[in-house]
Amino acid sequence: MRSASAWVLLCLLLAAAAQPSRQQPPERPVFTCGGIFTGESGFIGSEGFPGVYPPNSKCTWKITVPEGKVVVLNFRFIDLESDNLCRYDFVDVYNGHPNGQRIGRFCGTFRPGALVSSGNKMMVQMISDANTAGNGFMAMFSAAEPNQRGDQYCGGRLERPSGSFKTPNWPDRDYPAGVTCVWHIVAPKNQLIELQFEKFDVERDNYCRYDYVAVFNGGEVNDANRVGKYCGDSPPAPIVSAKNELLIQFLSDLSLTADGFIGHYKFRPKKLPTTTALPVTTTFPVTTGIKPTVALCQQKCRRTGTLESNYCSSNFVLAGTVITTTVRGGSLHATVSVINIYKEGNLAIQQAGKNMSAKIIVVCKQCPLLRRGLNYIIMGQVGEDGRGKIMPNSFIMMFKTKNQKLLNALKNKQC
Repeated sequence: MRSASAWVLLCLLLAAAAQPSRQQPPERPVFTCGGIFTGESGFIGSEGFPGVYPPNSKCTWKITVPEGKVVVLNFRFIDLESDNLCRYDFVDVYNGHPNGQRIGRFCGTFRPGALVSSGNKMMVQMISDANTAGNGFMAMFSAAEPNQRGDQYCGGRLERPSGSFKTPNWPDRDYPAGVTCVWHIVAPKNQLIELQFEKFDVERDNYCRYDYVAVFNGGEVNDANRVGKYCGDSPPAPIVSAKNELLIQFLSDLSLTADGFIGHYKFRPKKLPTTTALPVTTTFPVTTGIKPTVALCQQKCRRTGTLESNYCSSNFVLAGTVITTTVRGGSLHATVSVINIYKEGNLAIQQAGKNMSAKIIVVCKQCPLLRRGLNYIIMGQVGEDGRGKIMPNSFIMMFKTKNQKLLNALKNKQC
C-alpha cells in the first residue's frame, strides 16, 4: 500500500510540474543511485522510488543551481527505517558539495521543512544498512534568490563579529509548521562565540521531541558535539563555544507552533583579559565542568539533610541507573539511564526509542561515590552545557521503590 500511495503522489507532482500536454500522463521517471543535477529545478529520489530502496547502499546527489542563487530542497515523500538517532538508514543534506557543512539528517516518515543552502550548491546523500527498508524518498530542488526566500526559509552562515538570528515570522506571528533552520556561526580561529537567547517560546515537551532548538560545537549536526537541546518558554542559559564554530538547528514539526525566539551572538578572545570581569549572571565557563581543587575534594563526603530539605535547592532531581563511568582528571563523567524525572530544570535529556539518559559530572570523583549498574536518586545543579554537576555536598542516595511515593509528592511541591 505504501508503494502505491507513493506512486500516486509521484504522478500528481509530476503532472503539476509538467504544464504542457495535460492529455498524456507523465512518464514514470527512473530514479537511480545518485547523480549530478543542474538547472533551476528538478526532482531527485532514492534508487527505484517508489519501490523499496535496496539495502547496503550509499547514493550521492550533487545539485547546482545558477550562480548567485541558493538551493531550496523540499522533501515531498520520505519513508526510511525509523530510529530516533537515524543510525541505520538515513538521508544527509549538506551545504555545498564534498566537505560541506551538514544541514541535517533525516529518517522515518517525518518530513522536514524546506532546507536552504547558503550558496548555489547542495549535496544529498542516502545510506542504507542490511536490514529494514521502506519506499525511500523523493524531493524537489529549486533555485531562489538569496534575499528573497520568503518567511518559510531561515538560517545561513554568520561571520560578522556580532549579530542576531530569529525564527521565521518573528515577532509578528508564530513560526510556521514544518520548518528546518540551520545557522552556522564562524569566528576567526583564535576566537570563541558567546550565544544568548533574548526571547524564547518553542512548543513545550518534556523531552523536546517535536519542536526544538539544538546547539552544536563545530560546523555540523553531530550528537557527540551537542551542547544542548531546548524547547518550552524558558530561554536556555548563555552558551560559549568550545572552538570557533557553533551550529544552531531549529526544527518544527507539522502540528503546534509558538512565538519562536530571537537570539544574539558575539565573538570574543579565547582568553579574556584579566582586567575584564563579566557580571555573575553572564559568566560563560568554556569547559564542561568545575575543575576539582584539593581543598574541595578533601571535604568529608557525607550526605546532609533529607530528600525534602534538598529538593528545592537542587536544579534537577532524578532516579536512574548509572550505565557508564569515565574518570577524566579528578572528575567522574557518568551516563545515567533515567528511571524517572522529578525535577528537570535545564538538564539535557537524550532519548533513543523509549530509553532516556542524562550526563552528569561528579566534580570530585570519589565524592559522592557512584558505581556502575546501581540505582540512585541524584540531586544536583546544571551547567551551561546541560550536564548535571555533582558537588561533594550534593544529595545522592540509593534508589528503592519505597522512595517513589515521597518523590512523587515532592514533584508537586511549590519551591
